[in-house]
Amino acid sequence: MRYSPILTVWIAIVTASVLPAQGQHAGHNHTMSSAHAEPSSARVGPHGGSIKVAGDLQIETVVDQSGIQMFAFDRQGAPVSVDRGRGAAILRVEGNAKRYRYDLLPDGKGGLLAPVNLSQIAGRQIEVDAQLVGIGAAGVRFNEVATVPASDAQLAAGAIARQKICPVSGKPLGSMGEPVGVEVQGRTIFVCCAGCVDAVKADPARYTSGRPEIHVAVATAADAPAIAKQKVCPVMDEPLGGMGTPIKVTVGDKPIYLCCKGCIKKVQAEPAKYLAMVYGDSSSGSDSKAEKHSGQMTVSVVRTTPADAPLIAAQKTCPVMDEPLGSMGGPVKLMVGGKPIFLCCRGCIKKVEAEPAKYMAMVDGNRSGGSVPSGTEQVREGIYKVSAADAPYIAAQKKCPVMDEPLNAMGGPYKVNANGKAIYICCPGCAKRIAADPDKYLAILNGQGVSAPMIR
Repeated sequence: MRYSPILTVWIAIVTASVLPAQGQHAGHNHTMSSAHAEPSSARVGPHGGSIKVAGDLQIETVVDQSGIQMFAFDRQGAPVSVDRGRGAAILRVEGNAKRYRYDLLPDGKGGLLAPVNLSQIAGRQIEVDAQLVGIGAAGVRFNEVATVPASDAQLAAGAIARQKICPVSGKPLGSMGEPVGVEVQGRTIFVCCAGCVDAVKADPARYTSGRPEIHVAVATAADAPAIAKQKVCPVMDEPLGGMGTPIKVTVGDKPIYLCCKGCIKKVQAEPAKYLAMVYGDSSSGSDSKAEKHSGQMTVSVVRTTPADAPLIAAQKTCPVMDEPLGSMGGPVKLMVGGKPIFLCCRGCIKKVEAEPAKYMAMVDGNRSGGSVPSGTEQVREGIYKVSAADAPYIAAQKKCPVMDEPLNAMGGPYKVNANGKAIYICCPGCAKRIAADPDKYLAILNGQGVSAPMIR
């Protein structure tokens, strides 16, 4: 569809979950005399939209990424002219309580049009409250619920993001150029390059899951040269052989050697990341974190997880806009100097990046989890055996923040000092990770609702 520049209305969409106002925030003062839509089963109109009966008319509503279009028909299905008509469409996006008003004007092609850029809320459901005048014997008002369709490019991008890695090579999708789609048993599987297409076509059943096959075994004498070349475990950065016979995890046709069985599920969860660490591909394929350094604080945008729910509930409101968290879609999570801040929308990120200390001070509850003795009996330098005083904090923490394993799964728990706080770990090999970035692992515990005790 082509629109006159005079009629074109563009929306400044702050996030993919919020549809901002074109001009005015919509109210609910409906003063027009109108006939309300009658309930009817969903029917598809001649333009591919849904039809509602409204008074003496049938109204077809078409929603796509370029806007909202409406066509009128009489009860027998004959087209009704809308050249003298006009109207308003009041929109609400799922997850957003606010409503926004857009004018519906004749488009010269037999319909009424509200040209609105809806591309960034593709896949989201919208509720439309429409009011039309100058059409038929009386004005009409009706409600419609529709989903903004995603473009082919958006559908492909979403599938690539979910699949992440090539099932043939194990490389991150995108690391070898534009991913290539291959039809396998009625669905599209993406591979990293054209060279992998033949492998999928030759054995489609093997690749139907879209993920590389992962096999786990204990290393044998035949693996000794490869173990000597790899040297260290990519998960724990521990020397291979330091915790017993290395574990061999084969991703596709590429082996990765691990220091212990506790590392297996890390590789299974992010195979592309660990392939890149071992084989030198700079593209990890893991969830990216946009980082900016503000003074001495690193500000990172990361994904929220269910474990963040207690912190979101405790913070309640966005420190920038003072809006309830969740009122503008899912909260945005920032890690500021290793501590989480939750925002109402992505539009608030720049404010925090500019003054991270200010906003951290606003939300930092300075939660203290009590205190425990530093410990006297060392397993290795800086790694201590736990005592009876640690028992309640071990019970509260439950899992090692490095390996996500139960604290007693690898001979632990043990205790380390992380910026004056006690973190409990499942094995001595985890201490190195915490020493390199203590704030990161304290933040992981905070995100799980665990307050690490002070060390006295």
